[in-house]
Amino acid sequence: MTDITKDTPRPRAVYRNIHVTQILAYRLPPAGIVSILHRASGMLMFLLLPFVVWMFDNSVSSEISFDAFTNVFVAGCGFVPGWAVKLVALGLIWAYLHHFIAGVRHLWMDATHSVSKEQGRSSAVITLVLGVVLTLALGAKLFGLY
Repeated sequence: MTDITKDTPRPRAVYRNIHVTQILAYRLPPAGIVSILHRASGMLMFLLLPFVVWMFDNSVSSEISFDAFTNVFVAGCGFVPGWAVKLVALGLIWAYLHHFIAGVRHLWMDATHSVSKEQGRSSAVITLVLGVVLTLALGAKLFGLY
């Protein structure tokens, strides 16, 4: 007599939903990270739109308003110190760069019909690295390192 349990494969585990306690242990692929950050950067740019309009208005109105605008990054504005204004501007720089690069990535994938897993992973990693490197370069300029 043969043992049926030895010849029958065990059923695979089925995961239907991720519980809140499993979020930190879940490994999202790079394309998923880029997708979430693309949405987050778009939301951040939308929320900081009044700050962008204020910066643009003060930078092009007159020489006096431009001097006041550049002084905000050094001395601050009201109770907000200058370094905090620079951090907000750095967040805006990252949001724009990441959103732009991820958008170009999506346009490239749509135009070339490249939807393979390897190409998606490599373009996602390039998007993440390029966004961080450009943000660090512009952040160094913003904080006066060069």
